[in-house]
Amino acid sequence: MSAKLAHIDKPKNQFILIGVVVSLIFPVCAWMLDLIAGQLPVSIETLFKIHAEHPGLFLIDLIPIITGFGLHFLFSFREKEHIRYNTEIQKRNELIQKNADFAKKIGQGDYTSHFETNGEADELGRSLLLMRENLLLTTRKEAELSWIAAGKDQISNILRIHNKIDILAYETLISLTKYINAVQGAFYLFDEDREVLTNISTYAYNRKKYISQEFRVGQGLIGQCAYEMDIVYRTEIPDDYATISSGILGDKKPKSILIVPLVSDEKLQGVIEFAFLLDELPELTLHFMKELGEIIARTIFNLRVSEQTERLLEESREMTVELQENEEELRQSAEEMRATQEELQRSNENLETQIDKVENAQKRLHSLLENASEVISIYDENQELTYISPSVTTILGYTPDEMMKGKDFDRLTRKGETEIRNMFKELLEDPSEPITIQYTYLKKDGQKIFLETTGRNLLPDPAIKGIILNSQDITERKRAEKEERMKSKMQALSENSLDMILRLNIHGMFFYANPVVEDYIGVRSVDLMNKTIGDIELPENLREYFKSTLSSIKASPSKRNNQITIDIKIGVKTLKRIMSIDAIPEFNENELETVLFVAHDITEAKRIELEIADKNRKLEDSINYAQRIQSAILPDNKLLRESLPKSFIFYKPRDVVSGDFPWFFKREGVLYIAAVDCTGHGVPGALLSFIGYFILNNIVDHEREYSAGEVCDLLHNGVRHTLRQNSDDADGRDGMDLALVKIDPRKNEIHFAGAHRPLYMLRNGELIEYKGDRKAIGGIPLPNRPEKNFTDYVIPTQQGDKIFFFSDGLTDQLGGPIIKKFSPGRVRELISSNPDFSMEEYNSLFERTFSEWQGDQKQIDDVLLIGIEF
Repeated sequence: MSAKLAHIDKPKNQFILIGVVVSLIFPVCAWMLDLIAGQLPVSIETLFKIHAEHPGLFLIDLIPIITGFGLHFLFSFREKEHIRYNTEIQKRNELIQKNADFAKKIGQGDYTSHFETNGEADELGRSLLLMRENLLLTTRKEAELSWIAAGKDQISNILRIHNKIDILAYETLISLTKYINAVQGAFYLFDEDREVLTNISTYAYNRKKYISQEFRVGQGLIGQCAYEMDIVYRTEIPDDYATISSGILGDKKPKSILIVPLVSDEKLQGVIEFAFLLDELPELTLHFMKELGEIIARTIFNLRVSEQTERLLEESREMTVELQENEEELRQSAEEMRATQEELQRSNENLETQIDKVENAQKRLHSLLENASEVISIYDENQELTYISPSVTTILGYTPDEMMKGKDFDRLTRKGETEIRNMFKELLEDPSEPITIQYTYLKKDGQKIFLETTGRNLLPDPAIKGIILNSQDITERKRAEKEERMKSKMQALSENSLDMILRLNIHGMFFYANPVVEDYIGVRSVDLMNKTIGDIELPENLREYFKSTLSSIKASPSKRNNQITIDIKIGVKTLKRIMSIDAIPEFNENELETVLFVAHDITEAKRIELEIADKNRKLEDSINYAQRIQSAILPDNKLLRESLPKSFIFYKPRDVVSGDFPWFFKREGVLYIAAVDCTGHGVPGALLSFIGYFILNNIVDHEREYSAGEVCDLLHNGVRHTLRQNSDDADGRDGMDLALVKIDPRKNEIHFAGAHRPLYMLRNGELIEYKGDRKAIGGIPLPNRPEKNFTDYVIPTQQGDKIFFFSDGLTDQLGGPIIKKFSPGRVRELISSNPDFSMEEYNSLFERTFSEWQGDQKQIDDVLLIGIEF
């Protein structure tokens, strides 16, 4: 370092000297200028003289000295910086060399050498340490994987060499015990038939153990491992666990145990157990045994399949030898049987010929019985069915087996069963005479038919030995008889009927006409017979009607009804008669045969119908006019929201005009609003609503300001006075229920009074109910019973309060899934469960919910609901 400094000092001194010499130019120049200006000679004396005259020259004379010191200081500072930079570079070089040496050791595989970083600035050193840790972790993982792979290869080699399970188990146990540093191992094989685990091999301290043990699934740690099919690893050894005995260690319990299930395709093959003197097993050993367990299990499964296959092959071989020994005996027996068979064949051929004849006879008899038009049944003397012919299936729908099981009596009426029982009784008492009865029977398809049964007592006949019944279906015969009777009755009725009755075939020929026809078309009934529509003089519209109706019925045979007007001549007058004609198609064996026309004179009924329609129209016009008047005077949402922006009226009259009505009145800043429910609905209710509306207006339209309770008292008296309910002969109990609210914004309070109607207030999510008085507005007063005034509730209001009041038409509406009332509880639930709803949202909610609740049910009363938010 001193040599370097000496080397540096030499040029430094030269630079300082040069600087001083150069700076001498400034004072010399100053001297020369003063000497020239004063034209003085150059001498020491003159120099002192000019300095005395100009003291500033002394400062200029100091410039070389200042320059020298300045250059000396500058070079000294540069020398120190140079030394500092060299020192820093040397330190960095040493650090780089240290990191290079450490990186070289890492590259050579030395991951344990000591290395310390040089503070926060040594970023490279920290990176090298991190790289060494990552490489060390990777090396360890590779070592673990190599250890697992080597273990798998070692065990796989054993599994590949041995094909006997007991030898394979022992060799595997030896190899694994040594490989994972266990001191004892046991191999258990699972017997699926007995559901037990049997010890087939045990190994400890390089010696083979002969221990016979069995565990059931779930028994002990071995059974638990088998049940859960998962590894059992314990470091807390039970007291009753086996002790390891050794000449070196003596009797000693293991410190940890590992039990591994051998599972392949979710089927248990066995269990391997290991005991260790280690306090804790490496996680690598557990992972290794988990993977190896499935490999061993798969090999055991394959060996079991192979052993089973070999056993089956051996059994098959033994059976083949046995079969070969028996084959000769069978061949000799076959020769003997062949001779016997030839003899039997000849006998069978003769027997088959006889059987065919019998079978053909039976088939003929069965076919005759099956297709017979009657059912033949045989009963013994105890009335038990012993035989029934196959025709029962065609006639009654039941099989013979079903009839034998009791269907012969089950499908009878009580009367039919009684008649058959009586027939049996009579046949037993007098066997000589057959008995015939008729009764109804229910077929299998549910069709009701008539049966005629003839019974004969053939108990003495050895071929029958029973009571034989011959039953046939007489339903069609009964129907024909009934039709004949009905035709006779219809003939008598039509002859005396005031309606015109005609029967025409599909070609328009008259087959029948009752006497009344002459009154309508002027032709006698006898003159119509066997004539066609074109042969008779008929009103033209009636002729066209017959033609078009016959044509349409032929295209689509069904009953039709039409109304036509025909002209009837009475003397010189011609009257128009309105006829309602039914055209009824008539069939014969499902084929259209005739059409029956029944014409009824409805002229008078039509006249009355027109009169009623005209009266109804006038009444409807009157009601609609009343509805327009009612709508004009009653408040709606638009009017109400001019004073109460956050409000709604849900109004749904049952009829055109309504007995329920909303009422609203504003006077000097005070608002009155009510939901009024008058007795009845429709026109009567609307008339009463006009009375209530105008009385309320008269009450509040005075200078005095009334409370809600006082308004109800005055309305109560006003209705009684108007309807004269205070008189002794009064019998009208008409009146009204209402909920009335007086709103005073100046005092932030409301007054409420109710007649049978409540007020609901929703405040801060809590629903408060104010009940109305249990009396109505109006009605006949009760004698000797003083009446109380209506209760007036004074309720302070807060911002966000919501009030609701309504008529009973809302709560009394029937509907819902089980058709019950809407109920006040449902109204309260809709309000309280939606506390954040605006008034418009409440309006939509009640409209939608009421409509869904009503469904297809008829509206039973007028509906009115009013909601207001403050």
